[in-house]
Amino acid sequence: MTLACFVIPLGLIFVYSFGSENLINFNVEFGWTTANYRAFGSSLYLDTLLRSVVLSVGTTLACAVLGLTLAYFISRQGPRTQRLLLAAVIIPFWTSFIVRTYSWVDVLQNDGPLDNLAHTLGILGPSSHINLLYTPWSIGIGIVYSYLPLMILPIYVSLERIDPAIYNAGADLGATPWRQFRRIVLPLARPGLIAGSIIVGVPAMGEYVIPEILGGGKTLMVGNIIANQFQETGNYPFGAALSVTLMALLLIVLFVLRRYQVTGEPAT
Repeated sequence: MTLACFVIPLGLIFVYSFGSENLINFNVEFGWTTANYRAFGSSLYLDTLLRSVVLSVGTTLACAVLGLTLAYFISRQGPRTQRLLLAAVIIPFWTSFIVRTYSWVDVLQNDGPLDNLAHTLGILGPSSHINLLYTPWSIGIGIVYSYLPLMILPIYVSLERIDPAIYNAGADLGATPWRQFRRIVLPLARPGLIAGSIIVGVPAMGEYVIPEILGGGKTLMVGNIIANQFQETGNYPFGAALSVTLMALLLIVLFVLRRYQVTGEPAT
């Protein structure tokens, strides 16, 4: 099953990446040219890759900060409150991902709820607007909103296992709340943080739907460029080369993260 559903498709993408497009009949001619990978070095694609990396890293860090805060808060509540709060985290997943993403168009657009709130609070002048929609900021907001639960849940699993007596022992020994958080919570939450960073960072790097909707075709990520090569341009070899490059970068990130064990020390 793994061979049929995973290895063979990836192998085909790898083979396609060394092919070339016949400009006469637009068929793919297989060979071993590296022209597709050299074309990736143009400023257009490098800028898109850099934008994807910045958005992926930024949104992953934002999810980590918010996820750790919310997971810690949930883990410190009683059992019944924990169940209610976890349900509030999970229930949005029952709604279509597309619908949830499109809902942010109404929220972020000029004269929308967020724009009106900024005017009410006096943050913006009467003739000014937030101008967030179809920008990298709107894409970042959409990614954080969509993937935040995937960061909260693994961190919560790590924190929920902490014996409350450990907090009491730290307080008895004179540790301030911040010192308890830094010396107890963070080390024990590290496995959840690493798992959450992988779950959020990897799909965020290749995100296609959110930039398409909230970016409005003006702010592209690598996923959009790859989709355009396959669906619109029809340049399968170049699209495959972009896909292989993206997978290679993600594998490097995964390898680095997996080098750290639960204690945070490099694996030997």
